[in-house]
Amino acid sequence: MSLASPVKAALGRIALVTGAGQGIGRAIACRLARDGYDISIADIPPAKAKVDDVIKEIQSYGRKAVGVYADMREPKQIYAAVEETVEKLGPNLFVSVANAGVTQVKPLLECTPEFIENEVRLNVLGLMNTYIASAKQMVKQGSGGRIIGAGSIASYQNLAPYGATKFAARGFTEASAKEWAKYGIRVNAYAPGIVDTPMWDHIDRVLAEIEGISPGEAKAKRVKNDILLGRIQEPEDVAKLVSFLASEEAEYITGQTIKTCGGASL
Repeated sequence: MSLASPVKAALGRIALVTGAGQGIGRAIACRLARDGYDISIADIPPAKAKVDDVIKEIQSYGRKAVGVYADMREPKQIYAAVEETVEKLGPNLFVSVANAGVTQVKPLLECTPEFIENEVRLNVLGLMNTYIASAKQMVKQGSGGRIIGAGSIASYQNLAPYGATKFAARGFTEASAKEWAKYGIRVNAYAPGIVDTPMWDHIDRVLAEIEGISPGEAKAKRVKNDILLGRIQEPEDVAKLVSFLASEEAEYITGQTIKTCGGASL
């Protein structure tokens, strides 16, 4: 069993994080940089100012960072983002975090085909194609690696249609872990609960309208009633789990979707 520090183990390796301009993705990118990885920050072009800000923070840790721009609903752009990552940072992609995703709260009877298609294209197809494009690069390198995806406790509690997309993420994480273990690739996912991010601010506003309460009350009610540890989750709480899954200490873990929700799913 290796007792090497995360920083020593990561030196010279690259991590790609999608949706890393803000929120959980930003926290993950910065944490992996502190662990010693050079970081490729993948996000959509309108997020360039946010990506530039993340790059500056990562460079302050003494690591290299680049921004690559792609719509994770488009397979060709995902593959191009992986190619650009290794072109700019070198052919040593060891960690790929498929963090990009979207959640839109709406009663099922109000969901249009376009609404559902948007969630599926990003949360399911985007994750699948990020996994596959990253795995192909890792196999090409012959070095193994870590692929980590964005799950959700909604995949255990099923807030449809979002929860259904996260069920798919769980299933694909397990399936790819089985196929790619022979290449030294470990595949896992993280399943957050209520996180203090712009995404949850949006959810709160929609839930407040549905429930006939003031904005802020929906989130506060769920924190009080559902989270056993008594506080809202910070993006850094998720980043800590990703840091562990990327480390040598997680060498024997694969095919898992691990909850990081303060007990909200119990």
